[in-house]
Amino acid sequence: MTFNPNAQLDPTQVEDRRGEPTGVGGGFGGGGGFGMPIAVGGGGAGLLIMLVIVALNVFGGALTGPSSSSVPADGSAAGYNGRQVAGSSVAETCRTGADANSRTDCLVVGVVNSVQSYWSNELTRRGLTYSSADTVLYSGATQAGCGLAQTAEGPFYCPVDKKVYLDVSFFDELHTKFGAQGGRFADAYVIAHEYGHHVQDLLGLLGNARSNTVGQEGGSVRTELQADCFAGVWSNHAVQTGYLQQLTSSDISQALDAAAAVGDDRIQQETQGRVTPDSFTHGTSQQREHWFTTGYQSGDLTTCDTSKGNL
Repeated sequence: MTFNPNAQLDPTQVEDRRGEPTGVGGGFGGGGGFGMPIAVGGGGAGLLIMLVIVALNVFGGALTGPSSSSVPADGSAAGYNGRQVAGSSVAETCRTGADANSRTDCLVVGVVNSVQSYWSNELTRRGLTYSSADTVLYSGATQAGCGLAQTAEGPFYCPVDKKVYLDVSFFDELHTKFGAQGGRFADAYVIAHEYGHHVQDLLGLLGNARSNTVGQEGGSVRTELQADCFAGVWSNHAVQTGYLQQLTSSDISQALDAAAAVGDDRIQQETQGRVTPDSFTHGTSQQREHWFTTGYQSGDLTTCDTSKGNL
């Protein structure tokens, strides 16, 4: 994945809290309450790393609105060293697509800009309103509207304050802990998935009576698979936003590989030695690949209705 080097980035869409004190004194109880973490791996000491915290809010109901017809060779996280450089922030360093091609924190800015540009235009075209959602970069822990955001929980969208929370070290963990091949478009997929939850939130598809249902056909899985599909829809239109140059088959392979790496069945098999479908929260590797592909091939959010039928 390569950004248009002349693209002008808007770093105001990313709040850089790296290096700040966490301020974790009383109140939220480690992310409890509305933004309670969802364990990706089922049972026992399953991993708490995840791609989303949505307070167990899930998809239930039809989509609203009218239907519609120079990068490192190894894809490594260039420019990220685990903490904010003193006196530096994305506001100062992430100005152009060239910056996004050389720094991972600027990659985040570029992807956020592209994702929000697409969804703003798409929802407006459908007569709907898109409200911007900032991404918060942090290291270790920070306070979120849903509680305490911690690195171990992975990236997530908080519907309380309408923000995405991300410790960029997760991009490395996607490879080292989950066995994904990694790469820059794998990172982009993670971000686009979280913004998929923001779109669900704007469309009124989060927070209903089925919000605590897990299992292979449960509401939580349906929500996560729809967010994967929305990430695929953005991928189809990403170049049109002007931020990215033409995607390659390798880019899409990176996204699919990342989606498969965080499938419930794969994580459960590797962490507990067995697969327990009744505890699924995100979907199998095959399902996650399928729904990203559905969105990518169609480029149409109305193909992402995971509320009915078999997944």
